[in-house]
Amino acid sequence: MVQIIYSQKNNTSIDDLAEISRKLDNPLAKMWSLVFQENLTISEKEGVDNNFVSNSFFFQPALPIPVGKNAVFTARPVIPLVTYPNFSVDPFGKTTSTGLGDIQMITLIGPGNATGWVWGTGATFVFPTAAKSELGSGKYQAGPALMLFHLSKKWSKGILLQQWWSYTGDTNRKNVSKMDLQYVFRRNLGTMSLGMGPTISVDWTKKSNEALTIPIGLGVTKTIRIGSTPLKMRFEPQYSIVRPNNLANIWNIRLQIVPVLNSPFVKK
Repeated sequence: MVQIIYSQKNNTSIDDLAEISRKLDNPLAKMWSLVFQENLTISEKEGVDNNFVSNSFFFQPALPIPVGKNAVFTARPVIPLVTYPNFSVDPFGKTTSTGLGDIQMITLIGPGNATGWVWGTGATFVFPTAAKSELGSGKYQAGPALMLFHLSKKWSKGILLQQWWSYTGDTNRKNVSKMDLQYVFRRNLGTMSLGMGPTISVDWTKKSNEALTIPIGLGVTKTIRIGSTPLKMRFEPQYSIVRPNNLANIWNIRLQIVPVLNSPFVKK
């Protein structure tokens, strides 16, 4: 059984917590963690008078494994519980469906540097695990994944790119060609940080005025210790300054809680 504990000492210093906070901004951080992320989204749809609300709760375990002298490999599943309007039943979006969404998996390998330039490359996958058709794409998808970050004591900056193409699945569903580009820009303030980490999305199957979503955000992150367990918490509202005309996210309110695990590959 994996214990939710980073240090056997109960007197984790402020400097230790600040270092943990910075390291967790790195997708290839050597420490283990569990990401619980809540996303409350306010959206608009052509033909629907009022905005509608959807919800996605993600569970994302991050359990990287060292490879060779300095490389790190990670395979991060993203398991979503989704609540979304069922427009096929109610065109006004008042009837919702709740259940498991499509599970994503990103794999990355790269140098395990804690500071300076950090890069990684790998593959990303989507599996049609949605409990209901309106909660997923119905398609198996795969594509490349790339990351490039620069980490310092004062700043965490970087990008994480994922591209998916559908290659099989429900023949009655639309093919998928989609890119997500998460950009991170945060000012580190010890155990706190201020900044943003939203995701730009492009749906290559749609016309240019319907394909692009660009959100911006401003959030606060705080790393604390509960007992012997470091816990990173983040609250970040995001607003889409560029969005499709037909169906678009306007606001996304993100809450993230990340307990740090005791990796068997990291010396105390």
